[in-house]
Amino acid sequence: MNHGKHYVDSAKLIDRTKTYEPQEALELCCKTAKAKFDETVELHVRLGVDSRHADQQVRGAVRVVAICKGDAAKAAEAAGAQEVGDDDLIAKIQGGYLDFDVLVTTPDMMGRVGRLGKILGPRGLMPNPKAG
Repeated sequence: MNHGKHYVDSAKLIDRTKTYEPQEALELCCKTAKAKFDETVELHVRLGVDSRHADQQVRGAVRVVAICKGDAAKAAEAAGAQEVGDDDLIAKIQGGYLDFDVLVTTPDMMGRVGRLGKILGPRGLMPNPKAG
């Protein structure tokens, strides 16, 4: 099978008999990227854990942002929210801040959060009562 010149040039940089460390492999991915768009890398890791045992469960962290004020803001901070705020946080999100996985808010703030619908809606981050 014939390959293109970009593929052949990239293939020369990779030693198929060698196992690369993560940092070195990532640098190699950047060197071999030849597309005119942002490429993605898929990573498969065999952790060797048995999910039936509670001490071997693999858990991830969820970044939660809360838009609320008063006692609700104190409760959100105590619950472990990454960031808590009201109008200042809404302005920050309108400015492009989207470094979170879940956005929660109190019913009294939903009127103000409604302005963020065009930003949060397509990403599935817009809070609603049905989602809890």
